[in-house]
Amino acid sequence: MDEVVKTLKLKQTVPATPQWGAQARPSRHEAEDAVRTLLRWIGEDPGREGLLDTPKRVVKAHEEMFRGYHDDPAEILSTVFEDVGGYDDIVLVRDIEFFSHCEHHMVPFRGKAHIGYLPEGGVVGLSKLARVVDAYARRLQTQETMTAQIAQAIDEALKPRGVAVWVEAEHMCMSMRGVCKSGAKTITTQFTGVFRDDPAEQMRFLTMIRDGR
Repeated sequence: MDEVVKTLKLKQTVPATPQWGAQARPSRHEAEDAVRTLLRWIGEDPGREGLLDTPKRVVKAHEEMFRGYHDDPAEILSTVFEDVGGYDDIVLVRDIEFFSHCEHHMVPFRGKAHIGYLPEGGVVGLSKLARVVDAYARRLQTQETMTAQIAQAIDEALKPRGVAVWVEAEHMCMSMRGVCKSGAKTITTQFTGVFRDDPAEQMRFLTMIRDGR
């Protein structure tokens, strides 16, 4: 299996939520008309029986697949538990499955995220880390951006001693179009704090991930 590994060293602030700007959001009717236009463009007849309700179904499906635009990662991570009995070692949630769409072709990519952090003053519920992954995955972006956004959100909310994020995914824009290489996986990582500065801690995180496979 081919793997493309990309280690991110982003220091700039990654925008948490895309903005509409001065352009008004299209109506549902306009969105459905856009689907009909695409159907005609590929050579289909939007008026035939099998496609009559397709525009409505596509718009409804997009509401679900891209619901991350309505999620606030800061709010998801807002409840911190400080009473952890003195625990100060790695908290690791592994194999968080996600589905997303790349912003270049709007074609799906899917994979798993592994998140670890070294708590400073408290921890969050484990399900919250999975919800943060979903909040960013269910938007249009690149895998690199998503990886950086997840790490930044956790770092800003918890102020831990360090955050480690590993994301691996197969991109349909490589599998079903273009080079058509099924099975190739892209791996991106983002480290902050201790995980970025201490190679031993970074290796410990990577070992914990790989030992579970």
